[in-house]
Amino acid sequence: MKWRLILAVGLACAASAAIVLWVLNASQFGHWLQVHTGTINESGAYYGFWSGFGSDLTEFGILGAIGAGIYQLVRKYNCHEPGCWRIGQHPAAGGQFLLCYRHHPDYRGKKPTHELIERMHREHLERQAAIHGKLDEVHGRLTAKRPQPTAGTADSEGLS
Repeated sequence: MKWRLILAVGLACAASAAIVLWVLNASQFGHWLQVHTGTINESGAYYGFWSGFGSDLTEFGILGAIGAGIYQLVRKYNCHEPGCWRIGQHPAAGGQFLLCYRHHPDYRGKKPTHELIERMHREHLERQAAIHGKLDEVHGRLTAKRPQPTAGTADSEGLS
């Protein structure tokens, strides 16, 4: 929070200084801008613009589209915490969310240590073993051998 405030104040000061310099040197800046965009009447109205700076407008559009595509791709893999730009590498809530180490509840804002990784792996294996044990128990009950019908009963003769 403190760094954001310092950054915001610094940017505001830099923007204010740029505006003051521009106002004090408006004619020089205006001439520089005319020369570099090609709007000074060289051989006709705006010929310099369309054969210079103006011809790059489509390239700026293409670069903007590429930038938007890259942003959307990165956004897909971002941490799901609102406002966080880090890459989400750690699944949470059964894989519904991808979070960075700072926002993942198991890491508490610190990078995972070797001990934490081992403990979480051990807990995961214990949960998996418990689930498989329950499944084996249920499967055993369902597939337990039932008594075979004897020769004199209705089941063996096909009569129900």
